Amino acid sequence: MQFPGIPSAAPCPYTPAVMADSSNAPLTDTTEFIPSPDSLRGLKGLRPLLFARAMSALSSQVLAVAVGWQIYALTHSVAALGLVGLTQFLPMLALVFASGHVADQFNRQRIVQICQSIEVLAALLMSLASFTNHLAPAAIYVLVALYGALRSFEQPAQQTFLPAIASAAQFPRAAALSSSLFQAACIIGPSLGGLLYGLGAGFCYLICGIGFGSALCATSMLRLPRAQTSRSPMSLESVFGGIAFLRRRRDLLGAISLDLFAVLLGGATAMLPVYASDILHLGPVGLGILRSAPGAGALCISIYLARHPLKGRCGPIMFLSVAVFGVATIVFGVAHTLWLSVTALAILGAADVVSVVVRGALTQLATPDAMRGRVSAVNMLFIGSSNQLGEFESGMLASLTGPEAAVVLGGVGTLVVTGVWIALFPRLWHLDRLEDVKPEE
Repeated sequence: MQFPGIPSAAPCPYTPAVMADSSNAPLTDTTEFIPSPDSLRGLKGLRPLLFARAMSALSSQVLAVAVGWQIYALTHSVAALGLVGLTQFLPMLALVFASGHVADQFNRQRIVQICQSIEVLAALLMSLASFTNHLAPAAIYVLVALYGALRSFEQPAQQTFLPAIASAAQFPRAAALSSSLFQAACIIGPSLGGLLYGLGAGFCYLICGIGFGSALCATSMLRLPRAQTSRSPMSLESVFGGIAFLRRRRDLLGAISLDLFAVLLGGATAMLPVYASDILHLGPVGLGILRSAPGAGALCISIYLARHPLKGRCGPIMFLSVAVFGVATIVFGVAHTLWLSVTALAILGAADVVSVVVRGALTQLATPDAMRGRVSAVNMLFIGSSNQLGEFESGMLASLTGPEAAVVLGGVGTLVVTGVWIALFPRLWHLDRLEDVKPEE
């Protein structure tokens, strides 16, 4: 992905302040423009943080494409492709609670730097092995597992950076801007990976190494406020502190679990190859269009939210966005034309981003800094589980009912979960302004 540099902070509203002179003279027409409290202008550390996240996401997308292509080229096995995702998910599942504990006990910036450094070395090692034709499937699985383990430590620590540099008023706008760059990476990364793979897998991994190295340099440029960490020995109480905290903060538990079940049930994207081939009869080019549609919708709404952050009724808006996600899933399930399918997928992606921005802001702003690593780790586990298990659920249900019925039933299930969660988590439903959210011990 070619970034011409991280874009300047989005323009934001200004409030005029009428000035008077010191002689008690009548007010003049002289005005001075004062940035609104949620303005990102002058927010130190935002650009290197966004650049690091964007380059890391881009490199991850290119890496995923290269690994998938190379594994299939070496094995010609669909099951081998499935093992790639499982190999990356299992280390995260095993390490997620320990990684959250580590993020709350040690220097988070240093944790991210160490992980990104190892990612650079692993990518360069894969590149060298590919160029010399020594990269066997077993070695790829080992390196993918290593990458999954590194991400399990890197992401909980990295997710604490934005609330450390942005105020509560600035956070929703900054989170939306970060999401827009992530979505851009998800749109361009797979296409870029496919183009680069034409030059060889080794070249792909080399570019990934450069991308991870760029993220490492940007992370090293950050000047974060020193976190107040208190070293304590690892214990079950400490490791599972994030779970205990979420049980006390039922609104946070509701937000995270709502996303889990919505994505788990509404996994329409897992059926895209079937729709492109057997239902819409589009072929590989059509599949690429379908895959890009959710990201395009997500990117558009992310840019909008970066300029126009949510000002109130955030709880109802989040539930509404999940309901729209479910309806868009149903529409895609019954669509038999390209334009309607693409529109439904774009709306699906846009609705998902709205809920992600609200949930992310609520999770970070309502969590004390000393707990952010562990809560972020639990959130990461839920997101990873929903994506992986959602694809599994969609595939199994489609084998029993057919792909169209499976997608429609998933959308209906998302709507049912939305209604049930409104009743179970009334505090989440009544969430108003995100900047008013305060951390609770």
